[in-house]
Amino acid sequence: MMNKPVLKPKCPNFSSGPCAKRPGWRAEKLFSGSLGRSHRSVLGHERLKLSIDLMKEVLEVPADYRVGILPGSDTGAVEAALWSMLGSKGVDVFAWETFGKNWADDITKQLKLSDVRVFEAPYGLLPDLTRADPDRDVVFAWNGTTSGVCVPDGDWISADRTGLTICDATSAAFAMDLPWDKLDVVTFSWQKALGGEGAHGVIIISPRAVERLESYTPSWPMPKLFRMTAGGKLNEGIFVGDTINTPSMLCVEDIIDALKWGKSVGGLQGLIARSKANFAVLESFVAARPDRFAFLAQDKSYRSNTSVCLKIVDKDFLALDEDAQKAFCKKMVKLLGDEGAAFDCGSYKAAPAGLRFWCGATVETDDVKALCPWLDWAFETVKSGM
Repeated sequence: MMNKPVLKPKCPNFSSGPCAKRPGWRAEKLFSGSLGRSHRSVLGHERLKLSIDLMKEVLEVPADYRVGILPGSDTGAVEAALWSMLGSKGVDVFAWETFGKNWADDITKQLKLSDVRVFEAPYGLLPDLTRADPDRDVVFAWNGTTSGVCVPDGDWISADRTGLTICDATSAAFAMDLPWDKLDVVTFSWQKALGGEGAHGVIIISPRAVERLESYTPSWPMPKLFRMTAGGKLNEGIFVGDTINTPSMLCVEDIIDALKWGKSVGGLQGLIARSKANFAVLESFVAARPDRFAFLAQDKSYRSNTSVCLKIVDKDFLALDEDAQKAFCKKMVKLLGDEGAAFDCGSYKAAPAGLRFWCGATVETDDVKALCPWLDWAFETVKSGM
């Protein structure tokens, strides 16, 4: 068995949410003038508006798209879109991991829409995206955080569609190219790709989505936290710094700090490049160990460069039953955590047994390199005790 590695990642935070803070982050570096102040004060409103402006700039959002802050993290932003915009057309839902399936359940079991087609695929695969009907609304997650499977591009979305595309992009924003002309609603949370704090969601809507909001009134009661219109018109205040409920100004200052850092490393393309460099390290690691590790995502064309999910393919491991496989992986995760080599790197609770590592831009490539020997060590240590 190999000797225990000596070099450890300087930051062993590989959780897929909340994610690692930006390199060099320190709480005392955050602007504190807005803390303890009303979000409706001139200063509070200015800081909220600044966060929106920076998100639009770093993400390269088209000028005629609107960006707003909503409660409830990405979940709240997705639900606001589903409850506010669905129902006037049939809906196609594409799901290949936990959260996509959650949206399908909400649409069919909570909103109880009848004209719904759900296209599912098991963990590690994509459903047939070509089945999307341009005359129906489409709901999907760009990146499956719990499976490490993402859509390769937006070519499957029609440019001449009459339906809306509602895209949960919470693990893709700031790390993958999003084709804005193909997306009408995009949601994410600060706690993902930029390592922000939780509880706040972001929704980005196209002019087509605005038209839907102003021309269609759902038949069901609308919870206050989801209401984006007033008197049949878009509530423009949401998209310039007003919020539906009270936000945490500490979280706002934290995301402003992260966005300024994002600009300093080259903006969107710099952030994407950092994430891809991190993924490339694990890609090389896995390629050199075909009898030990593999990606859960079966095809290279749709492997995520952020939520990287690994499975174990060792023959002795595969001979174990499902419970024993999960116990094996849990022991690896505990070893890595106890040694301070990697924290919170277990696969999602509903996903197959394995490991999951966040490789977004706030993770340093040198830390991913330092992690790799520890994966071998933890695997060999647990296997030796079988």
